[in-house]
Parts: sequence; C-alpha cells; structure tokens
Amino acid sequence: MPKSRIRKKADFTPPPAKQATAIKLTNRSWVAPVMLALFLIGLAWIVVFYVTEGDLPVDALGNWNIVVGFGFIAGGFAVSTQWK
Repeated sequence: MPKSRIRKKADFTPPPAKQATAIKLTNRSWVAPVMLALFLIGLAWIVVFYVTEGDLPVDALGNWNIVVGFGFIAGGFAVSTQWK
C-alpha cells in the first residue's frame, strides 16, 4: 500500500491583538451596606413590634407591622441581587 503524502500545515499565527476595550465597571460598594441595613431595619421592626406587644413601631398598622418588617427584609434581598 502506498504511503500517503504528508501535508505541510501553515504554522499557527495568532490574529493581531485588538486594543483592549475599556469595560466600564460600576462601583457597587453601596450594595452590601444597604443590604445589611435593610435586613437589620426589618428585623428590628419585627422585634420591636413583638416586644412592645403591638404598641410600636406604628400602632395604627396593627399586625401589618410584620408585613412592613418583612418588606424591609425583602428589599434587602432585592438589593443583594446587585452584588457582584
């Protein structure tokens, strides 16, 4: 059986380097403090509501104070999605 020809391949030359495109990174140093603040405000709101037996933080809201506290906590989770 005849031996096949050996093909010469061109040496790999990398494409010319493109200039580095400036990637604009946003400064997200505010995310962690705001997230933690919302968590703590929500937790404090609920704790104060239970400790004062519903008299504080807002007496007119009644049991809706729990929803407000969890709203702050949910806001903290919403802000946490911006963290990189």
